[in-house]
Amino acid sequence: MKILFLIPVFSALFMFGGAAYAQVDQSDPQALIKTVTQQILDEVHTRAIEPTDISRIKDVVNRDILPYIDFHRTTQLAMGRHWRTATPTQQQQMADQFQALLIHMYAGTLAQLRQDQKIDYPPMRVAPTDTDVVVRTVAINDAGPVEIDYRLYKTPQGWRVYDLNVLGSWLVQTYRQQFNDKIQQGSVDALIQFLAERNQQLASGKQ
Repeated sequence: MKILFLIPVFSALFMFGGAAYAQVDQSDPQALIKTVTQQILDEVHTRAIEPTDISRIKDVVNRDILPYIDFHRTTQLAMGRHWRTATPTQQQQMADQFQALLIHMYAGTLAQLRQDQKIDYPPMRVAPTDTDVVVRTVAINDAGPVEIDYRLYKTPQGWRVYDLNVLGSWLVQTYRQQFNDKIQQGSVDALIQFLAERNQQLASGKQ
Protein backbone atom coordinates (compact mmCIF):
# COMPACT_ATOMS: atom_id res chain seq x y z
CA MET A 1 0.00 0.00 0.00
CA LYS A 2 1.28 3.44 -0.88
CA ILE A 3 2.59 5.31 2.15
CA LEU A 4 0.58 8.46 2.77
CA PHE A 5 1.56 11.78 4.29
CA LEU A 6 4.64 12.52 2.21
CA ILE A 7 3.06 15.40 0.32
CA PRO A 8 5.64 18.14 -0.28
CA VAL A 9 3.34 20.91 0.98
CA PHE A 10 3.67 19.51 4.48
CA SER A 11 7.33 20.27 4.83
CA ALA A 12 6.75 23.79 3.55
CA LEU A 13 4.73 24.63 6.63
CA PHE A 14 7.88 25.05 8.69
CA MET A 15 10.06 26.53 6.01
CA PHE A 16 9.49 29.90 7.64
CA GLY A 17 10.67 28.92 11.12
CA GLY A 18 12.68 31.43 13.11
CA ALA A 19 14.95 31.98 16.06
CA ALA A 20 13.78 33.17 19.45
CA TYR A 21 16.88 35.23 20.10
CA ALA A 22 15.55 38.06 17.90
CA GLN A 23 12.43 40.08 18.56
CA VAL A 24 9.53 38.92 16.40
CA ASP A 25 6.63 41.29 15.74
CA GLN A 26 3.62 39.06 16.28
CA SER A 27 1.13 41.91 15.84
CA ASP A 28 1.66 42.06 12.06
CA PRO A 29 1.16 38.76 10.16
CA GLN A 30 3.41 39.61 7.22
CA ALA A 31 6.13 40.98 9.49
CA LEU A 32 5.96 37.75 11.50
CA ILE A 33 6.42 35.55 8.44
CA LYS A 34 9.13 37.78 6.98
CA THR A 35 11.16 37.97 10.21
CA VAL A 36 11.14 34.31 11.06
CA THR A 37 11.83 33.36 7.44
CA GLN A 38 14.97 35.48 7.41
CA GLN A 39 16.09 34.13 10.75
CA ILE A 40 15.97 30.51 9.64
CA LEU A 41 17.91 31.45 6.49
CA ASP A 42 20.46 33.21 8.67
CA GLU A 43 20.77 30.10 10.83
CA VAL A 44 21.32 27.87 7.81
CA HIS A 45 23.92 30.32 6.51
CA THR A 46 25.77 30.32 9.84
CA ARG A 47 25.74 26.58 10.27
CA ALA A 48 24.25 24.05 7.90
CA ILE A 49 21.68 21.68 9.37
CA GLU A 50 22.03 18.05 8.36
CA PRO A 51 18.77 16.13 7.77
CA THR A 52 20.02 13.41 10.12
CA ASP A 53 20.53 15.87 12.98
CA ILE A 54 17.05 15.25 14.40
CA SER A 55 18.07 16.43 17.86
CA ARG A 56 19.02 19.89 16.62
CA ILE A 57 15.95 20.07 14.39
CA LYS A 58 13.73 19.25 17.35
CA ASP A 59 15.42 21.98 19.37
CA VAL A 60 14.81 24.50 16.59
CA VAL A 61 11.18 23.42 16.19
CA ASN A 62 10.36 23.40 19.89
CA ARG A 63 12.20 26.61 20.75
CA ASP A 64 11.81 28.76 17.67
CA ILE A 65 8.91 27.57 15.52
CA LEU A 66 6.05 26.18 17.58
CA PRO A 67 5.45 29.52 19.38
CA TYR A 68 4.17 30.92 16.07
CA ILE A 69 2.01 27.97 14.98
CA ASP A 70 -1.26 26.67 16.37
CA PHE A 71 -0.62 23.06 15.45
CA HIS A 72 -3.55 21.92 17.59
CA ARG A 73 -5.85 23.98 15.37
CA THR A 74 -4.23 22.57 12.24
CA THR A 75 -4.83 19.02 13.45
CA GLN A 76 -8.40 19.84 14.46
CA LEU A 77 -9.24 21.25 11.03
CA ALA A 78 -7.49 18.38 9.25
CA MET A 79 -9.56 15.83 11.18
CA GLY A 80 -12.81 17.68 10.44
CA ARG A 81 -15.89 16.12 12.01
CA HIS A 82 -13.83 13.29 13.47
CA TRP A 83 -12.19 15.73 15.89
CA ARG A 84 -15.49 16.22 17.72
CA THR A 85 -15.94 12.50 18.30
CA ALA A 86 -12.34 11.88 19.36
CA THR A 87 -11.56 11.78 23.06
CA PRO A 88 -9.24 14.42 24.56
CA THR A 89 -6.56 11.74 24.76
CA GLN A 90 -6.97 10.85 21.09
CA GLN A 91 -6.89 14.53 20.12
CA GLN A 92 -3.61 15.02 21.94
CA GLN A 93 -2.13 11.83 20.46
CA MET A 94 -3.13 12.97 16.97
CA ALA A 95 -1.54 16.38 17.46
CA ASP A 96 1.63 14.79 18.87
CA GLN A 97 2.01 12.30 16.00
CA PHE A 98 1.20 14.88 13.35
CA GLN A 99 3.79 17.21 14.87
CA ALA A 100 6.38 14.42 15.01
CA LEU A 101 5.80 13.73 11.33
CA LEU A 102 6.38 17.39 10.60
CA ILE A 103 9.76 17.33 12.30
CA HIS A 104 10.93 14.50 10.05
CA MET A 105 9.66 16.32 6.96
CA TYR A 106 11.28 19.53 8.14
CA ALA A 107 14.62 17.77 8.26
CA GLY A 108 14.53 17.28 4.51
CA THR A 109 13.37 20.85 3.93
CA LEU A 110 16.26 22.32 5.89
CA ALA A 111 18.75 20.25 3.92
CA GLN A 112 17.41 21.75 0.68
CA LEU A 113 17.56 25.40 1.74
CA ARG A 114 20.29 27.34 -0.02
CA GLN A 115 22.36 29.96 1.76
CA ASP A 116 21.35 32.46 -0.92
CA GLN A 117 17.66 31.50 -0.89
CA LYS A 118 15.46 34.46 -1.90
CA ILE A 119 11.90 35.06 -0.72
CA ASP A 120 9.63 37.79 -2.10
CA TYR A 121 6.66 39.22 -0.18
CA PRO A 122 3.89 40.77 -2.29
CA PRO A 123 2.33 43.86 -0.66
CA MET A 124 -0.68 43.30 1.59
CA ARG A 125 -2.95 45.29 3.84
CA VAL A 126 -4.35 44.12 7.15
CA ALA A 127 -7.29 45.98 8.66
CA PRO A 128 -7.48 46.35 12.45
CA THR A 129 -10.68 44.30 12.39
CA ASP A 130 -9.17 41.36 10.46
CA THR A 131 -8.91 38.13 12.44
CA ASP A 132 -7.99 35.70 9.64
CA VAL A 133 -5.58 36.54 6.82
CA VAL A 134 -3.40 34.99 4.13
CA VAL A 135 0.23 36.07 3.77
CA ARG A 136 1.56 35.40 0.30
CA THR A 137 5.24 34.66 -0.38
CA VAL A 138 7.23 33.63 -3.43
CA ALA A 139 10.33 31.46 -3.09
CA ILE A 140 12.79 32.04 -5.93
CA ASN A 141 14.35 28.73 -6.99
CA ASP A 142 16.39 27.54 -9.98
CA ALA A 143 13.31 25.84 -11.39
CA GLY A 144 11.30 29.04 -11.09
CA PRO A 145 9.18 30.84 -8.49
CA VAL A 146 7.17 28.80 -5.99
CA GLU A 147 4.17 30.49 -4.36
CA ILE A 148 3.63 29.66 -0.69
CA ASP A 149 0.67 31.18 1.14
CA TYR A 150 0.34 31.11 4.92
CA ARG A 151 -3.04 31.36 6.63
CA LEU A 152 -2.98 32.94 10.09
CA TYR A 153 -5.55 33.86 12.68
CA LYS A 154 -5.40 36.47 15.39
CA THR A 155 -5.04 35.45 19.04
CA PRO A 156 -4.61 37.53 22.20
CA GLN A 157 -0.89 36.66 22.03
CA GLY A 158 -0.51 37.62 18.36
CA TRP A 159 -0.92 36.04 14.94
CA ARG A 160 -0.54 32.26 14.56
CA VAL A 161 -0.09 30.11 11.45
CA TYR A 162 -2.49 27.20 11.03
CA ASP A 163 -2.57 26.39 7.31
CA LEU A 164 -0.64 26.93 4.09
CA ASN A 165 -1.02 26.65 0.37
CA VAL A 166 1.67 25.51 -2.08
CA LEU A 167 0.85 25.61 -5.79
CA GLY A 168 -2.88 25.47 -5.12
CA SER A 169 -2.84 22.74 -2.47
CA TRP A 170 -3.95 23.77 1.02
CA LEU A 171 -2.45 21.56 3.71
CA VAL A 172 -5.59 21.22 5.84
CA GLN A 173 -7.78 20.30 2.90
CA THR A 174 -5.28 17.75 1.60
CA TYR A 175 -4.82 15.99 4.90
CA ARG A 176 -8.50 16.12 5.79
CA GLN A 177 -9.24 13.75 2.92
CA GLN A 178 -6.39 11.43 3.86
CA PHE A 179 -7.26 11.44 7.55
CA ASN A 180 -10.92 10.80 6.74
CA ASP A 181 -10.06 7.85 4.49
CA LYS A 182 -7.91 6.21 7.19
CA ILE A 183 -10.55 6.73 9.87
CA GLN A 184 -13.31 5.40 7.61
CA GLN A 185 -11.22 2.30 6.97
CA GLY A 186 -10.65 1.75 10.67
CA SER A 187 -10.93 4.29 13.47
CA VAL A 188 -9.24 7.30 15.00
CA ASP A 189 -6.97 4.92 16.89
CA ALA A 190 -6.06 3.24 13.59
CA LEU A 191 -5.00 6.60 12.17
CA ILE A 192 -2.94 7.37 15.27
CA GLN A 193 -1.27 3.98 15.02
CA PHE A 194 -0.53 4.54 11.32
CA LEU A 195 1.09 7.88 12.04
CA ALA A 196 3.09 6.41 14.92
CA GLU A 197 4.38 3.58 12.73
CA ARG A 198 5.26 6.01 9.96
CA ASN A 199 7.18 8.16 12.42
CA GLN A 200 9.08 5.12 13.63
CA GLN A 201 10.02 4.27 10.04
CA LEU A 202 11.27 7.78 9.42
CA ALA A 203 13.20 7.80 12.69
CA SER A 204 14.99 4.63 11.60
CA GLY A 205 15.92 6.16 8.26
CA LYS A 206 13.26 4.45 6.13
CA GLN A 207 11.34 6.46 3.53
